[in-house]
Amino acid sequence: MADAGAKPKPTIVLVHGAFAESASWNGVIARLQKKGYPVVAAANPLRSLEGDINYLRQVLAGIHGPIVLVGHSYGGAVISGAAAGNSQVKALAYIAAFAPEKGESALELSNKFPGSTLGPTLNSNPLGDGSNDLSIKPDKFRAQFAADVSRDEAALAAATQRPVRDVALTQKATEAAWHNIPSWFLIPTADKNIPLAAQQFMAERANARDVVEIRGASHSVAVSRPLETADLIIEAAKSVR
Repeated sequence: MADAGAKPKPTIVLVHGAFAESASWNGVIARLQKKGYPVVAAANPLRSLEGDINYLRQVLAGIHGPIVLVGHSYGGAVISGAAAGNSQVKALAYIAAFAPEKGESALELSNKFPGSTLGPTLNSNPLGDGSNDLSIKPDKFRAQFAADVSRDEAALAAATQRPVRDVALTQKATEAAWHNIPSWFLIPTADKNIPLAAQQFMAERANARDVVEIRGASHSVAVSRPLETADLIIEAAKSVR
């Protein structure tokens, strides 16, 4: 029988990044739910940083109690903004993710260090307002985004990827919640989207409580290594008092 006096577990909110969607967290979700954590995998609109942050704030407003906010890739920039000023958010977990300082964009951070090979793999679709939707070419997706994921699973991910509007990647952050909220970082060392050095730089700058590097893992580390990803998130969640 559960302890009637036990403190409820925090809700874990997972935010996907560009070229992905909420189901990319499925393996992680299964492990978190098995441990008794309530989980919400938010649908990140990927339209603009400001707009995506505002949407996530609305999602968080519907949750009662403490929250652990988790972002993958561009989703890291979104959680960094949405958590600012929200006393419910007790921990931030960055999974192969951007953690921008005020005035920085995701694109700027990606280009701060050499190593990203994303640019040549992208398709650009004009939206008629001067902006473009960006997606990874299906035949380039696995090698670029998910090299350690099975071919069949990577093909499904390529087909279901959500395009990101270029504005989202170039818009500068106006908040950096990691200054005030404890953070955890999981870094895949074979990431071809966000250079390893950039992720290490962001983790050190944020004075992260823990940094876990997964040797040989791709940018799609939450899919290929869900156990390790979930373990880091649970570590963050256990810090919530």
